[in-house]
Amino acid sequence: MRAMLLEAPGRPLRLAEVPRPEPATGQLLLAIEACAVCRTDLHIVDGELPDPKLPLIPGHEIVGRVVARGPGVTDVELGARVGVPWLGWTCGTCDDCLASRENLCPHARFTGYHLDGGYAEYTAADARFVTTIPDGLTAAEAAPLLCAGLIGYRALRLAGDGRRLGLYGFGAAAHLVTPVARWQGREVYAFTRPGDSAAQSLARELGAVWAGSPEEPLPVRLDAAIIFAPVGALVPLALRAVRPGGVVVCGGIHMSDIPSFPYRLLWGERVLRSVANLTRADAREFMALAPRVPVRSTVECYPLSRANEALAALREGRVRGAAVLVPEETRG
Repeated sequence: MRAMLLEAPGRPLRLAEVPRPEPATGQLLLAIEACAVCRTDLHIVDGELPDPKLPLIPGHEIVGRVVARGPGVTDVELGARVGVPWLGWTCGTCDDCLASRENLCPHARFTGYHLDGGYAEYTAADARFVTTIPDGLTAAEAAPLLCAGLIGYRALRLAGDGRRLGLYGFGAAAHLVTPVARWQGREVYAFTRPGDSAAQSLARELGAVWAGSPEEPLPVRLDAAIIFAPVGALVPLALRAVRPGGVVVCGGIHMSDIPSFPYRLLWGERVLRSVANLTRADAREFMALAPRVPVRSTVECYPLSRANEALAALREGRVRGAAVLVPEETRG
């Protein structure tokens, strides 16, 4: 099969012919129809997350069809369309797993990081960790739901039920969580890079009541804020924007250092917390909710061989919504 390989962090991916995986016990073999490009992929490729499997096939927002089943798999039908998210395996026996906190399992293995992922034509995945895909979505539309959507949903839940919600960084995750927040009756305030008229326009199209840069004055105090951009300097700005008792959620797996800030920004029972990974329960809940909202992805498709271009567009802030890789023969 063809795959895009990361052979050393900091180097471009290389298009290569590699052996098609064989599904081991408990695994499925999927023919990949689409794989979204996540900022976490960028952190791995750029060397900001340590110790990836090398060589590595990145990608953890995978939609594919089951073409083979390994021994022991009986509950997923051949031909079924399923999604493969970031969480690819957990031990199931540690304190966190036993307490329904599998996202914090110290032995967890992640798709496209410790396990080969979706920048390829086929992938093997643990059948226990795949999720169903809602009907009515194309593979390209569904792919971003598997991380941007799931992480956005988990971050939204952890932000509490406040009505006025700020979203810092209006990319893949924010554009998927905005319809959910609006469906819940919240007001959304979107913060983008200064002058990013495309992201601000998309935010307004999706129902945001305000869109601008983090430095611009807000007309209200926020009840909660979610920071999707990996920029530590946004944390003090978000704390300043939320009311006493408000919540600021850091939604990324990697963030630049948070600068020091005066205690008065945290005082008043404000809460600063992070989101770490996701759980299978998150996936079940969000995939059931998405068609009811409905959640629709805005996507820009790239053929698999142009994965480096998609990563560059994401790095430079040129993606409107989410970038998605599609094997050439199924593109369009």
